[in-house]
Amino acid sequence: MVDRTDTKQAQPAASRRSFLKASLLGGAAVAAGTGVARAAGDPLITEIQDWNRYLGEGVDVAPYGKPSEFEAHVVRRSVPWLTADPVSSVNFTPLHELDGIITPNGLCFERHHGGTATIAPADHRLMIHGLVDTPLVFTMEDLKRFPRENRLYFLECAANGGMEWRGSQLNGCQYTHGMIHCVVYTGVPLRYLLEEAGVKTSGKWLLAEGADASAMTRSIPMEKALDDCLVAFKMNGEALRPEQGYPLRLCVPGWEGNMWVKWLRRLEVGDKPWAQREETSKYTDLLANGKARRHSWVMDVKSVITSPSPQAPVTHGKGPLVITGLAWSGSGTIKRVDVTIDGGRTWQTARIDGPSLPKALHRFYLDINWDGSELLLQSRAIDDQGLVQPTKNELRAARGENSIYHNNGIQTWHVNTDGVVENVEVS
Repeated sequence: MVDRTDTKQAQPAASRRSFLKASLLGGAAVAAGTGVARAAGDPLITEIQDWNRYLGEGVDVAPYGKPSEFEAHVVRRSVPWLTADPVSSVNFTPLHELDGIITPNGLCFERHHGGTATIAPADHRLMIHGLVDTPLVFTMEDLKRFPRENRLYFLECAANGGMEWRGSQLNGCQYTHGMIHCVVYTGVPLRYLLEEAGVKTSGKWLLAEGADASAMTRSIPMEKALDDCLVAFKMNGEALRPEQGYPLRLCVPGWEGNMWVKWLRRLEVGDKPWAQREETSKYTDLLANGKARRHSWVMDVKSVITSPSPQAPVTHGKGPLVITGLAWSGSGTIKRVDVTIDGGRTWQTARIDGPSLPKALHRFYLDINWDGSELLLQSRAIDDQGLVQPTKNELRAARGENSIYHNNGIQTWHVNTDGVVENVEVS
């Protein structure tokens, strides 16, 4: 464990007015503390460049748009040694490269248990049976005739941060926290389909099953199924990506990602939970006393600073520095995010910017004037239920170190005097 608690403090938040004034003083000047050249003789601004001189590509060159070639490094990445086989593995969202709260479809992390299923929508069926009045089978066309809704939700794997339970392991928030994304889902509220089939009074649980080779199955309490669950066929306005469950997936807002069954093919109503593979041998939390905490569905209040972070070091030197990150809670909305630059000795309230919606990501910012001294960056989220993100030691005291699931402990980044950032813990 690295002890960095003797770090010096950086300067307090920069004045926006003074920053703008410094930036605008004199065309040939260098903006104070920003490291941004303002020289009037810069040929990149004073001379005509090739992109000013020649015509570019036409509208039909890329019928489906793609990012700029200069953003080719912004991709999902995996950790090769993490799993035995890539068809039952995970890759990670590059959180350090993103801003706002919406995750682009092509960057949403993947978690597979049997590889990506390839299913033609005309061949896909969804069956509802068990303790219902009328067993039903829906085609995709049938489903699209039901009233549909649009909902913005985060989806987080229960094992997000799982490698960090016993100490700092992976150097980058893409790897420590990147099993999460947040998109707008379009689909049919699950309760509409269950009402169509007619759930019997003895029907207290729902078993959701996927059509992939792993036959993913999870038990869901009927109260949740009838509350805010969605049977989705679009994300961010377009059809689900194959790796995200095309053509149909279940959304279970605020609950662990393993329950968001992809390639959804079957819903069985029963009177008790099924105790399937993914809710017994997996996705239960082994406590210090050897007992397992099961049905730990809700994703706890959590946050992480995405920049600066190990993959997003400070490269501009002293001066104005934007600290930014994400916060979320499976129990509701984020009401406040506190940020410390000195390892928890003092805290400042960050600014939450953009939509603040239940069970969605929240973007926060803290603007400081960095004096070049060492920093120990942490963020602490508080939701509208009064739940406070714990330190890692508080979490370990409550649950031990045996689990790989539901790690919502506070993350620490150490920034050295050169702006290089490292994953550490403070004690």
